This record gives sequence, C-alpha cells and structure tokens, in this order.
Amino acid sequence: MFDIEYEFSEEDLVHFNELQFMRNEEIQQDIRKNRWIVPGVMAIIGSFYYVYYGDWQTSAYILLIALLWALLSPKVMLLDLHRQVLKSYSEKEKNAMFGKYKLSIDPQNAGYLLEKSPSGSHKMAWNELLRVEYGKRYVYIYINLTTALVIPLKKVISGDLEKFAEQVEIMIDRNA
Repeated sequence: MFDIEYEFSEEDLVHFNELQFMRNEEIQQDIRKNRWIVPGVMAIIGSFYYVYYGDWQTSAYILLIALLWALLSPKVMLLDLHRQVLKSYSEKEKNAMFGKYKLSIDPQNAGYLLEKSPSGSHKMAWNELLRVEYGKRYVYIYINLTTALVIPLKKVISGDLEKFAEQVEIMIDRNA
C-alpha cells in the first residue's frame, strides 16, 4: 500500500493558479502587449514633449514612468491574480480545501486513488486522472486540464513522494 500525507495551504493554491496563468498563451500575449505597447506610446509622447516643446524634464518623467510600467506591470498583475484567487473562495470553501491530505493507493481496491481531505473522503478512478507532472517544489496529479492535486515537496508529512508519484503514473498509464 502506497500512502502519502501532506499539508495544503493558501500559498500552494495561489502557486498552482499562478502556474496555470503563466501557461495560458492568450494571457501571456496580453501581458506582453500591456508591457510594451503602453510604454511605447508613453515614450512617443515623451519624445514629442522633448522635440516639440523642448521640455526635457517632462519628457524624462514620462520616460521614467514608461520604464517603470514595463518593469512592474507583470508583477502588479500577479499580485492582483493572488488577490483574485483568494477572493474567489468563501471561508467555508477554504476550510474544506486547506489542511492535511492523505492519498492512498490500495492494492485491494486498485481501481481508485483514495483521498482523505478536510472536505471528506473521495475515490478517484484511475481512468479519470490525466497525468503526473513534476515541478521544482511541487508534484501535480491532474484530475482534468485545469484541476490538480497539488503536493508541496516541503510539506510532505509522511510517505515517500517519489515512489508514490511513480506508482500513480504507472496506475494512470495502466488504466488509460
């Protein structure tokens, strides 16, 4: 029997949503546009002030604001994402989501991944799980394209995460 127990927190939820956000090509394209088009227009306006009015101070201020916009706007967007993610869940949902999780692969009941979480016990059929993905600080077991069990490496309480993840991959492949 393979078991793993870990703690899931707000930080982990925000990290997963940030990962999904950064992988979305449409959003990345919007960030690039916002990061370069707005400062480009501001640079043109600053150049206009310098050339037409000879006002180098105003031009320098506008160019400084454009540079700060280009450097800081992606970070501000991520901070806003963090706020939106946490705001999108009620306190009841957060209480049911955050806390200790226990995942089990039971040889007697090999058709399911068993999950015990703050919201209760759940069985997930292997053929419903998509894949296991490894990150620097996390292991993700994808339930669908946008939802995963997020296992933080540093918050594993018991069990061997590496062996567990390998076994989950084997079970997913076997039942695909």
